[in-house]
Amino acid sequence: MSILEIIVISLIKILLVVIVMLTTVAYLVYFERKISAWAQNRIGPNRVGFHGLLQPFADVFKLLLKEDIVPDAANRPLHTLAPFIALFVSFATYAVIPFGPSVNIFGYDIKLVVADVNIGILYVLALTSLGVYGITFAGWSSGSKYSLLGGVRSSAQMISYEVSMGFSIAGVLLLSESLRPIDIVNAQHGWMWNAIVQPIGFITFVVSAFAETNRLPFDLPEAEPELVGGYHTEYSSFKFAGFFLAEYANMIIASCLIVTLYLGGWQNPLVDISGLTGTVATLLYVASFLFKVAFMLFFFIWVRWSIPRFRYDQLMNLGWKVMFPLALVNIIWVAALIMIFNL
Repeated sequence: MSILEIIVISLIKILLVVIVMLTTVAYLVYFERKISAWAQNRIGPNRVGFHGLLQPFADVFKLLLKEDIVPDAANRPLHTLAPFIALFVSFATYAVIPFGPSVNIFGYDIKLVVADVNIGILYVLALTSLGVYGITFAGWSSGSKYSLLGGVRSSAQMISYEVSMGFSIAGVLLLSESLRPIDIVNAQHGWMWNAIVQPIGFITFVVSAFAETNRLPFDLPEAEPELVGGYHTEYSSFKFAGFFLAEYANMIIASCLIVTLYLGGWQNPLVDISGLTGTVATLLYVASFLFKVAFMLFFFIWVRWSIPRFRYDQLMNLGWKVMFPLALVNIIWVAALIMIFNL
């Protein structure tokens, strides 16, 4: 392919990913409300549109029409920059997530990933580390005690659980011998999913993902009973919508990473057994990936409405005294498997 064709195909893939992501975020909010209503024996959104299906769009219009209020004590440049950092990290991380195997369209062999890079996992870890800056800037620049406490909590929480997350990913890299997400998915052929081979690493990564995305029971940076709204207490209008969008986008990217690293990615053993090939097989592979992501998103929401929030000392103790040792044990377990079974 020529350089122009590569650029055009890349732009089309970026556009498709952004459209799908924004639509998914909108209706993820809707399904979160419906699932929470189901968990609490309520009805949920049912007025705007058919059974409340247009409620997410009504919420977006409401936020965009609100007045953008900036406190007098705020540092305006950083106060404005913070939500854009959070959004940039959320959007950029999707670039290396493979949604399926290569597909042939109009004679072009197209990979179902925006950027197939050899250091994809390092790229993800680098971006997720940058995400804390958006929240920290938001907390400090707002000029509010509640916001500052939320920002400090978030930075301490993310740093603590990133260690466990990094070590749990190390077990995956030992088995796949690659930092390339597509290679990691291919290494989980059949039922050789990392969640089955290294369940400790899987559990460690999932718990760390909850902490990294500030979801209950790890939403201490927001903690409404204590901090009003945490780091986004002093945000409104489009800036608040940016943080809101980034939170749900991060939840989607966390689910995609869990599926890619531990649940076989697009791998579907039933398709392999049936011997299907071509377009039908590709569609089934992509459907498998999306189904697994949808299940993990449901799990994120289900946990939020089932488990109470930790105290801050419990959160830190869990991160350093439980998750960190378990992540080290997982590395030893994987190394032993490789030595014994020559995986």
